[in-house]
Amino acid sequence: MTSDFYTYFGISKAMETNTSYARGIDVSHHQGTIDWDKVQASGKVDFVMIRAGYGKESNQIDIQFETNYAACKRLGIPCGAYWYSYATTAAEAKQEAAVCLSTLFGKVFTYPIAYDIEETNSLKAADTIANVFCSALENAGYTAMIYSSKSMLDSYFSAETKAKYAIWVAQWASACSYTGTYQLWQYSNTGSVDGISGNVDLDYAVSDFSTTTTKNNSSTNTLEQILEHVASVDEKLG
Repeated sequence: MTSDFYTYFGISKAMETNTSYARGIDVSHHQGTIDWDKVQASGKVDFVMIRAGYGKESNQIDIQFETNYAACKRLGIPCGAYWYSYATTAAEAKQEAAVCLSTLFGKVFTYPIAYDIEETNSLKAADTIANVFCSALENAGYTAMIYSSKSMLDSYFSAETKAKYAIWVAQWASACSYTGTYQLWQYSNTGSVDGISGNVDLDYAVSDFSTTTTKNNSSTNTLEQILEHVASVDEKLG
């Protein structure tokens, strides 16, 4: 993976809502059971970011993840995934990465795998946990991404860390004023899409991921190898 996504993707530093960008949604169990055929028929969704889970325990997989992933693959909707963090230390981020990788194992994604860091206690160690988690994801063959709000990205993450990985910035507004490099922009949390009951988050893809595949090749990467990758990252960080 490149260490400088700004150079690699050639992304501008500001954008406004514009339908020329790929339009996406991000979903979790909070949306309940989604009628994905209606979502696709709406013509409003070009990609989906699916919550895979949260935390560091194996029983914290999002209960709708498998269903949502299977539906996107069946309908040919490009998708990525995200993992919500509660980690406050490198060790906990290592555990979250291991559970996430186990959950994603064998699946193929067009969009990145994002690490959602927004808990107050997690933000205190934002750089540390982001590097542990994202390095483990990249070593396993995925494109890693950091998700956080504009203010959190500005305040808690170093420029060095943000340059290493793709960025998904949340700013619920008509224009994104984040001046750093980013690839996805979550611009609303009150979207409406056919097939989904209630509100849903809306996103734009600044980067073109249509020809990008981020995957874990199950023929070459075993769970044991994944855990070895995570352990090696932990060892390097000392």
